[in-house]
Parts: sequence; structure tokens; C-alpha cells
Amino acid sequence: MCNNEKDFERLVRQQTSTVYSVCYMFAEDKVEADDLFQEILINLWRGFEKFRYESRPSTWVYRVSLNTCISYKRKRKISTSPLECAGIESAYDEIERSPQSKLLHQRIRLLEPFDRAIVLLWLEDMSYEEIGAIVGLSVKAVGVRLMRIREKLKKLQ
Repeated sequence: MCNNEKDFERLVRQQTSTVYSVCYMFAEDKVEADDLFQEILINLWRGFEKFRYESRPSTWVYRVSLNTCISYKRKRKISTSPLECAGIESAYDEIERSPQSKLLHQRIRLLEPFDRAIVLLWLEDMSYEEIGAIVGLSVKAVGVRLMRIREKLKKLQ
């Protein structure tokens, strides 16, 4: 295995829960979450050589994951060839167990994809600066967007 493959495998192992968190917010079920996970891995691999570490690896992984999920949901494209990555287990089951996360997931799924992405990043305790860097908004725009999203979520209660 060349260094590039080892580095990629290490990155994936470190970011598996991040990727599955994003998948969970966009998937209807475990099968779709697994499909999204595979699509994200493919896109991460395709872009790995071009990643120049100008941002943190986690920021890059979030950006690729969110863009992949949003595009996937737009196109409704389903991967037909399984991608295996040794030693990576599904985090979906772990997330799915919590009743609170199920309720939160149900409400967040009612939001538009871009708003879902922002909420997910906020729930991951990212700063407005980090969220802005990932989704391409200014810090002020992130704050305004989160305020509007909170209002939407309150109306859903």
C-alpha cells in the first residue's frame, strides 16, 4: 500500500463518525446512509491528492460530505457498486439508538438541505467561523441563518 493510500485510510478512520453524522442527517434509513457514506468515500478519494492542507482535514471532510449529500439528494443517484473499507463499522446504528437523536433527526430532516448542513455543523460545536469556512458564508450570515433555523425548528414543536 502506498503512502497516499495509507494517509487516506488514516483520514477515513479519523473522520468516520463525522462522515456518518452527515449521512445520518440526510438519509432516510440505514441503507441510504451506507450509500451516502460510499459516495462520500469515493469523492474524498478523488479529491485526496488535491487536498493541500490549507484548511483542517476535518473542515475538508465536512465540506465534501455535505456537498456529496446535497448533490445526492438532488439527483437521487444511488451507487450500485459497494465500496469496502476494512475496519470501518457503521456508526448509523449507534446514532439511531438514542430517542433524542431520532426526534432531532425527524425535525431537522424537515429543513432545506443547506439549513440541515448548517445545523449539523452547529451541533458538532463548530464555531461560526468554521461553519462559514465549510459552507461558504460569512460569520454574520451564519449567525443570521442559525437564528432563522432555530425559529423554524421552534415552530415545528
